[in-house]
Amino acid sequence: MTCMVMLALLSLTACNTVEGMGKDIEKAGEAIQKTSK
Repeated sequence: MTCMVMLALLSLTACNTVEGMGKDIEKAGEAIQKTSK
């Protein structure tokens, strides 16, 4: 779980565009939901 959050933060900082950042947030949210189920 902690690794998923760290990867999500790294992917957010690596993204330069607002559109890309939104997609990264959405993917991170989906990943967190899958791991919590």
